[in-house]
Amino acid sequence: MNKQQLAGKIWESANQMRSKIEANEYKDYILGFIFYKYLSDQLVGYAKKQGMSDAEIALLCEDDTEAVDFIKKDLGYFIAYDDLFSTWLAKGNDFDVSNVRDALSAFERLIHTNHKKLFDGIFNTLQTGLSKLGESAAKQTKAISDLLQLIKTIPMDGKQDYDVLGYIYEYLIEKFAANAGKKAGEFYTPHEVSLLMSEIIAHHVKDKEKIKIYDPTSGSGSLLINIGNCVAKHVNGVDNIIYYAQELKANTYNLTRMNLVMRGIKPNSIVTRNGDTLEDDWPYFDENDPSAYSPLYVDAVVSNPPYSQQWDPAHKESDPRYARFGLAPKTKADYAFLLHDLYHLKPDGMMAIVLPHGVLFRGGEEGAIRKQLIEQNHIDAIIGLPANIFFGTGIPTVILVLRQKRDKTDVLIVDASKHFIKVGKNNKLQASDIKRITDAVIKRESNPKFSQVVSKATLRKNDYNLNIARYVDSADNAETWDLHATMLGGIPVNEISQLERYWQAFPGLRLTLFSNTSSHYAQLAIVVDEVKSSITEHSEVQAFAHSYAKAFTGFDSYLRTELITQWQAVNIAQQEGVLSHALFARLENTLLNGVALIDKYQAYQLLNNHWQIIAGDVEMLQTEGFAASTQVDPNMVIKKVNGKDTEVQDGWVGQILPFDLVQNTHLNEELQALKQQENRLAEINAELETLLDSFSEDDNALDTFNDNGDGFVNTAVAKAAKQFNTEAKKGAAFEVDSYEANIIKADALIVEEKNLKRALKIDSDALHLKTKTTIENLNEQQVHHLLELKWISPLLNELNQLPSDLIHQLTRQVQTLADKYATTYADVAKEIKNTEQVLAGLIDELTGDEFDQQGLAELKAFLQGA
Repeated sequence: MNKQQLAGKIWESANQMRSKIEANEYKDYILGFIFYKYLSDQLVGYAKKQGMSDAEIALLCEDDTEAVDFIKKDLGYFIAYDDLFSTWLAKGNDFDVSNVRDALSAFERLIHTNHKKLFDGIFNTLQTGLSKLGESAAKQTKAISDLLQLIKTIPMDGKQDYDVLGYIYEYLIEKFAANAGKKAGEFYTPHEVSLLMSEIIAHHVKDKEKIKIYDPTSGSGSLLINIGNCVAKHVNGVDNIIYYAQELKANTYNLTRMNLVMRGIKPNSIVTRNGDTLEDDWPYFDENDPSAYSPLYVDAVVSNPPYSQQWDPAHKESDPRYARFGLAPKTKADYAFLLHDLYHLKPDGMMAIVLPHGVLFRGGEEGAIRKQLIEQNHIDAIIGLPANIFFGTGIPTVILVLRQKRDKTDVLIVDASKHFIKVGKNNKLQASDIKRITDAVIKRESNPKFSQVVSKATLRKNDYNLNIARYVDSADNAETWDLHATMLGGIPVNEISQLERYWQAFPGLRLTLFSNTSSHYAQLAIVVDEVKSSITEHSEVQAFAHSYAKAFTGFDSYLRTELITQWQAVNIAQQEGVLSHALFARLENTLLNGVALIDKYQAYQLLNNHWQIIAGDVEMLQTEGFAASTQVDPNMVIKKVNGKDTEVQDGWVGQILPFDLVQNTHLNEELQALKQQENRLAEINAELETLLDSFSEDDNALDTFNDNGDGFVNTAVAKAAKQFNTEAKKGAAFEVDSYEANIIKADALIVEEKNLKRALKIDSDALHLKTKTTIENLNEQQVHHLLELKWISPLLNELNQLPSDLIHQLTRQVQTLADKYATTYADVAKEIKNTEQVLAGLIDELTGDEFDQQGLAELKAFLQGA
């Protein structure tokens, strides 16, 4: 299975295994054991690279000081053979929780002096929490054994080490965060927010020979790691990055260190500290001698600090971090964190920080700090995020991008609050949202209802209030009703003009659809029923469709070459950027009169959706070789066996090529035969339903029907049908829709259904096995064709659909506008009057007693307006 499937499987199992343990606590156990497995496997891999045999590795122990020192010198730690993760597994029933306690204690003793800072106490949270896994040593042993069996499936060798391991680690952190409520904010920044900040920072630092990045409230370390991943999109290799991380909470600090180490980052490139960022400034050069304070300046700072927490500003007036700008209020440390980040930037450095929306407009000390930041040109961009984007809180948040030195004096303000999709209880940025925001920030673009470059003079006029709504109006236009058109008819020209981007692209189409009756009003120039055909058949619309098709001519062969023919050369980190550049270039050729009718970010989202699948497949091909394309694996599922959830095999699954794709392409005849059988089963079911409805209530009370009378009792039906058939052979005649005739029909259908289900199961199993054999025997050309059908064809189909969707949208909007004023108030009033007159006439035909007649007379007078 690919890493996404493996991660999902591990989460599902872990979530069941944690039982009553809080998600926020259980994460420390499973993630701690994953990290220990990583270190164990790394040591074994290192020993083998040094030429050690399995037998020699089995002799590694703490008493062998020469081997201990040799391994510690390079890895920074040593694990004896008896304490390896793989040895724990090999113990089977002899494994005991004490093995873990002894191994973790030994690990602490055997850390190299140079790496003490990185590894010291890294397993403290795990070690002290083992007792929570069970009330007794036996229960603890059982809980740990289950965890070990779950974790052993994570691959940690081969080319994709860090990616698979890192992906699963990050996936589990996100899932635990989603289940941890408000505590999630202590250790997790949503991946999409982290990615957005990292894309902006990575673009700024990508050309530097050496890069130093720092997160003073590092949580799980995902912000730092994502910057490294984003830099890799621009350059080959990220060995030039040094990661600085500080975290206050000890257990979260351990997450940071584990996460950084497991991403394959060299220990010498990791500098971490467990401490209070605001109370005790860091980083600085000589941590062993704080009196020789000399601050370290970095290329980039990213942070998601705790929002509006209290802090102690006493005696910090001369602190160099705050001296230039002033102190944040005691009740809200937001600007204290921001100024700390800014202080540690190099002159050409950039920072991004997530803070609550209130920092943009709150007054007092914060207002004074904000004014100085604007006047001294530090604030580069402000990005308003969607509400409810963080786990455990719906508070509106913003990303502030600042620079130490910059030439520009304006501020880019982005309102991305409307750009998200709903996922469960939370809102989530899509890949297209991230790219739209990133492009706007990098290019400093002003886009209607999205972004605006605001001058310093304008900010001064607004008293340095940065509230986004003052500068960017992202609200949807409220629907208005024109009084003149409502009363007298016609379509307001200003409402037609709201579709201006279409009219700029199709000026002739507007003249075809509308004719002006005055300078302010127009009317539909065609009959309403012809709106759709008038638009789709118009020459300008046809020309647009043709130019779009022409722009994408050859895109299929381009994708085939990039992804399939040259799959071995694909740089997974950079390839999506290459493809998106090619996509945007083709969309540029579809402009009409300078108007981009197709939203390029909508097209990009389609590309990204498919890229997630393609990237996983390519990664597997590059890791396991082309043979992976014809690999078929057991399909393992969880089923109840003797009352327990047990993993069992349920058929087979293609490692890369889906069975349904192969069946549709190579085994279509057999597939269609199965579908015919399935269709016949559906017909039989419908016929039985019809027969059921044909029986009387008295019939339904007989033993051929169940107690509710809504289903047949098959054995009773068979018995009755046998009797009726015997009578028929003896000369009995039953009417067509008689009880006897219908029971005979029902029995025939039930027998056919039973036989067909049996045949369908046999044929379905046979097709499944034939598909397995077909995949395993595919040649290279056939695999390439199937990969094209899986990767490329669906993407092209969706891209080709975009012009049609656009025209349908325009048609719908024109139709809605025409219908809006089609009926005037006078028409409605006339219809009401006519209805009243008809009703008044009907009253004369009604009869009743004296009092009824008096009431009817009053109603008639009312209807006639008397």
